Amino acid sequence: MHEKTRRAVLGTGIAAAGSGLLTACGSPGHGAHGGGHADPDGTVTGAPDRAGAPAADTRPEYVSPHGPEVDARERKRDPGPVRRFRLTATATTLDIGARKVKSWAYEDQVPGQEIRVTAGDTVALTLANNLPQSTTLHWHGIRLRNDMDGVPGVTQRPIRTGASFDYRFTALFPGTYWIHPHSGVQLDRGLYAPLIVEDPKEPLAYDKEWVVVIDDWLDGVGGRTPDKVLKQLNGGKGAHAMDDDGEGTGDGRGRKDTKGGKGGKGGGKEGGEADAKDGAEPPAKGAARGGARGGGPRASARRGAAPAESELLGGHAGDVTYPYYLVNGRSPESPQVFRAKRGDRVRIRIINAGGDTAFRVALGGHRMTVTHTDGYPVVPARTDALLLGMGERYDVLVTVKDGVFPLAVLAEGKGRSTMAVLRTRGKHPVKLPRPKELDGKLLTAAQLKAAEEVRLTPKEPDRIIRMRLTGSMRRFDWAINGRPYDPSQRYPVRAGERVRLSFINGTRMWHPIHLHGHTFALPNGGPRKDTTILLPHHKVNVDFDADNPGLWMVHCHNVYHSESGMMTILGYRK
Repeated sequence: MHEKTRRAVLGTGIAAAGSGLLTACGSPGHGAHGGGHADPDGTVTGAPDRAGAPAADTRPEYVSPHGPEVDARERKRDPGPVRRFRLTATATTLDIGARKVKSWAYEDQVPGQEIRVTAGDTVALTLANNLPQSTTLHWHGIRLRNDMDGVPGVTQRPIRTGASFDYRFTALFPGTYWIHPHSGVQLDRGLYAPLIVEDPKEPLAYDKEWVVVIDDWLDGVGGRTPDKVLKQLNGGKGAHAMDDDGEGTGDGRGRKDTKGGKGGKGGGKEGGEADAKDGAEPPAKGAARGGARGGGPRASARRGAAPAESELLGGHAGDVTYPYYLVNGRSPESPQVFRAKRGDRVRIRIINAGGDTAFRVALGGHRMTVTHTDGYPVVPARTDALLLGMGERYDVLVTVKDGVFPLAVLAEGKGRSTMAVLRTRGKHPVKLPRPKELDGKLLTAAQLKAAEEVRLTPKEPDRIIRMRLTGSMRRFDWAINGRPYDPSQRYPVRAGERVRLSFINGTRMWHPIHLHGHTFALPNGGPRKDTTILLPHHKVNVDFDADNPGLWMVHCHNVYHSESGMMTILGYRK
């Protein structure tokens, strides 16, 4: 699972339903379908009023996700051959190595089946919903057409129980991406899968490729579910559920230089621009070391539990204690084994699909060369270890030594770890010590530089939008500019602008901030990314070009923070 030879990677259509390639033509045919029926509570579920119906009428001054501007932008992408897929989201029983658990997953496996296409292909995927809740599918990191972004109440109506939805878009840019729901805290179940967009002119040379998806796990353990944990954390308020039927009708007023509000009412120090330090990333060395154990049997929200602390993350590391941490759906008691020959050059694509955990990753006995982050190439850089916030991805190259080595994954600040195993010989289990590389040189995104071919052209921003992250761990009242998520909120941009997002963390906790539908550049020639770590009381300015019209989410990728209010919307004005 998730291991491909170089020949297999470039020579076959992996996970595609059907054997042929079809030619894309015209505007995408997308929409929802499926018979309506009654949920257990008596609510009638089924298809929206019409295929591809927008969530609601967009206010006239903003581009609609289903507007002609979105179609026009998609035509400019010059859609290529169609690759067809089908996924079913379903309740199931999963074997995670240490035990079996009842959860939700795609096609009864975790991670879900890898989706692999070539840059320029048209992705045509039908998602069938057999879950007891509505759901959607978000294509994390993909710069796609807005109506396919998978945000309920904003870009589409939710996919009701028993219904399905056809997603169709051009995957224009190569890279390492992934898919997951954007509905409540479903992400923290087993609903995720890697999405790999290959470069038809791949400049890297390697013998094997491994996809590594890391995750924190509590669903189905001791009667716990992510929904119950969220209620524990935010006092029973539940998720900031996105409206099934509309986007809201607020006025979305904004200014060219939109300043942050006064912040939330949280108990922690509210650090503003004056006391926020420049730079989004943690220091290169030092951390709460954490243990080398696998997960135990207990899952809890962090309230009342021992604090999770990490110097790398600036203090508090997370809100949730997880009983298990997984690599490709396996606990360390029964890890995935990758096999190679001495001297093989291996590309490893690493994805953090966790809900509340940053992970430190190292390959025992080896150094890694970082080649990409969030799908985009960087100037190659050598390191012993990496730190990934939720939603981040890194690609690395390693040259395999002879022996048995742990691909060690530390739950940063939480005192637990997991692993996969690299073997060049033998098959008998061996005890693998904590690799020294976990405590060696650690690269952060702030130390990387974008490859020349993907750097933004230097330019002063046409618009600056200040977003101050507010809230506290005590009240769990997470918000942006002191305002919890409201689907009527709009931060306006216009097509063609260079936009600067100035993120100011006024809270005592770190946040991985994610922008939909675009990639931004970190300062001073830094890498192109869609997700970045923002430490407590720090500030980072990121720039992007407004070239993808529609309504786009900005949010913390800690699912318990976003669903408690730390998300908002950028809207393109007509």
